[in-house]
Amino acid sequence: MAFTIAIDGPAAAGKGTVSKAVAAHFGFAHLDTGLLYRAVGAKVLAGVEPVEAAKSLLAQDLERNDLRAPEVAQAASKVAALGEVRAALVDFQRAFARRSGGAVLDGRDIGTVICPDAEAKIFVTASAEVRAERRYLEDVSKGHETSREAVLADVKERDARDMERAEAPLKPAADAVVIDTSTLSIEEAIAQAIAAIEARHKA
Repeated sequence: MAFTIAIDGPAAAGKGTVSKAVAAHFGFAHLDTGLLYRAVGAKVLAGVEPVEAAKSLLAQDLERNDLRAPEVAQAASKVAALGEVRAALVDFQRAFARRSGGAVLDGRDIGTVICPDAEAKIFVTASAEVRAERRYLEDVSKGHETSREAVLADVKERDARDMERAEAPLKPAADAVVIDTSTLSIEEAIAQAIAAIEARHKA
């Protein structure tokens, strides 16, 4: 049986952590769709044209060690604003979503564009300041040199680009359950997501 869970939200809201936990809880496969765009962004930084980078994406491209680097994240946000790049990656995501045994996809437009008929939709968010602090601490722990001010500016820039782009802007689906993690622990956010999905599963 196919059961698709769409989890969307802005950078550093916690959607990746929630998605992995939800997938583990239900025994579903998980796809971080942001990795697709990061892999395309990394290829673009290496000199490949964006649409060609998307069309030629291979599974092993998602296993690169540099996909979490700040410059790759910026490149990913820029290529994600290109309609032709998004179109090239849609089929991959939709095929994954309808796999037998259930699937969890997290990204920016899963519930609105990629899987509008998903059985359950969650939108994970948090204030820009809270998300920037999380990203700053993560970057520092990985040895990246940065400042809180720079990370906050980067978060706000990415939010604006994601929310204002013409193609698949970041926004909650009309029937998504919104979870604001600004003041929640990871455990509380995961519990809320699981409860919302179980409510939809039983409906």
